[in-house]
Amino acid sequence: MVEAKETLATIRRDRFIPIRKSDVLDAVISHGGLDEAQSAELRRLAQMLGAILHHEYFDELDRLRDAYFDFDPEVSAGRHRAPAELDAAYNNLTNEFVRVLGEANFIEITHDEIERAFAEHALVRVKLKAPISDFRAVRMFRRGTHQETIEVPMLYGLRRRKQDIEVYDDIILMVATRPDEPTRTKRKTAAWRGRNKLRGGAVLFKYFRHIARFDLEALLPNVRVVMGLREQLTLGVPALVGGVPILLKLASTLTVLFIVAGFYLGLSGTVHDNDTEQALAALSGLFALGAFILRQWGNFHRQSLIHQKQVTDNIYFRNVNNNSGIFNYLIGEAEDQDWKEALLAYGGLLLASVPLSRAALGSHVEELLQQMFGLGRAFNIDEALIRLRELGLVSGDDGALSALPLPEAIAQLDRVWANALRA
Repeated sequence: MVEAKETLATIRRDRFIPIRKSDVLDAVISHGGLDEAQSAELRRLAQMLGAILHHEYFDELDRLRDAYFDFDPEVSAGRHRAPAELDAAYNNLTNEFVRVLGEANFIEITHDEIERAFAEHALVRVKLKAPISDFRAVRMFRRGTHQETIEVPMLYGLRRRKQDIEVYDDIILMVATRPDEPTRTKRKTAAWRGRNKLRGGAVLFKYFRHIARFDLEALLPNVRVVMGLREQLTLGVPALVGGVPILLKLASTLTVLFIVAGFYLGLSGTVHDNDTEQALAALSGLFALGAFILRQWGNFHRQSLIHQKQVTDNIYFRNVNNNSGIFNYLIGEAEDQDWKEALLAYGGLLLASVPLSRAALGSHVEELLQQMFGLGRAFNIDEALIRLRELGLVSGDDGALSALPLPEAIAQLDRVWANALRA
């Protein structure tokens, strides 16, 4: 049980390597104390490795774009597919997208983590309501975290206190709308689409930067601000204090108002002069009550607009890209992370004096990242070894791994590149 928990914790640790490729290469050369000739060979190998991965991920980008075509909200539903075909295409899209996110070292945010985040607010201190049940699927993925200290207003802004919050460096949101039901009328379908701003069956992708964990709920489509208890008391107490005297004053004159109105409509007998005066007073009181209600209603909407602007401002400047526009970025990030992992693993084996086990190699690379960059990360050793074995740059089993020497490794990559061009 303890080992299972430790394994799960390792998987959940961030594996993102936020370091430039040139810095990674320089760190491997510096750490290994390579001479000028060896450094030149390793740089050539790194360049060839980048070219091979770029060629491979170029095809990956085309596959992802093609899988997204039927679900792009900016493209009208031109193809007419059977529901079963669309379901298969949707599953293919989600599998491709999630796989690319994994290669870019994104981690899916669990349902429990999302629920905890929805229950709290920090940067956007308002109550939000998001109709998640209206959608087919809502998934979030994160990569990279850091801590920030913010000042939170207290006592209606009279005091401020400092609070440490967790901030995600990158957030990818995937939202799939429900397909249109055949039994729906055109009018109902059009109204539903207009309300959600997405056509039925579409899939929305959004990429955000620097989002506090507490504000994940504000990223969802169709999120709206609702009044919390504090706002309700702020508006309700003055309304109660101001409205009760008006109602008490009207209570004694409303009967007279009805009598006078009945007299002029021919429904009752006679009225006295003071009855007319009381009726006019009651009428003016009703107008005052109506004006009071309209003012309170206006205050409610004004407060809602202020809160909605707060939410919009917080998200607007953190939205980087949307829909198919994020594919180039994600493919580039997946390629970048793949290159770094493969080079670090190869460099670790190349510089080792004896063959290393899989666990020892992973620990060695993690120590290198910590020592050279002060970066605590769980190195993705499994994916790195899979890549090195595909390229033929490593030999041995997980208990005793060795790197192909640099001249032979360069010759091997030459063959891989030639085969890729002929394919």
